[in-house]
Amino acid sequence: MPIIKSAKKRVRTARKAAVRNSKTRRNLRNALKIFTAKPSAGSHSSAQSSLDKAVKKGVIHKNKAARLKKRAAARAKAAGVKPAKAAAKKAAPANAAKAAKPATKKTAPKKKTTAKKK
Repeated sequence: MPIIKSAKKRVRTARKAAVRNSKTRRNLRNALKIFTAKPSAGSHSSAQSSLDKAVKKGVIHKNKAARLKKRAAARAKAAGVKPAKAAAKKAAPANAAKAAKPATKKTAPKKKTTAKKK
C-alpha cells in the first residue's frame, strides 16, 4: 500500500479506470459474440459501434478495431447481410434535399451614428 498521498490517489483512479475499461471490454465482447452467433444488420451495426466506442475510450487500438470491423464485414457479406448504413446513406440524400430550407441572409444591424458636439 502506498504511503504518499498522490500515489494513493493514483491507486484510486486506476481502480476506477479498470472498472470502466472492463465494462467497455465486456460490452465489446458481447456485441461481437452476438454478431458471430447470428449475423444480422442490427448486430453488425452494434458490433461496429461498440468497436468505435472502445477505440474512443482507449481500450483497444484503432488498428485492431479496423481489423475486427473488416472481419465482421466479411462475415456479414458471406452471410448475405446488407449493412444498415448503406441503406441509410441511400435514403438520406433524398430526404435531406426535401428537408433543406433555403438559406436566408441576415443583415447586420446598422450602426447608430451620434452627432458630435462642437
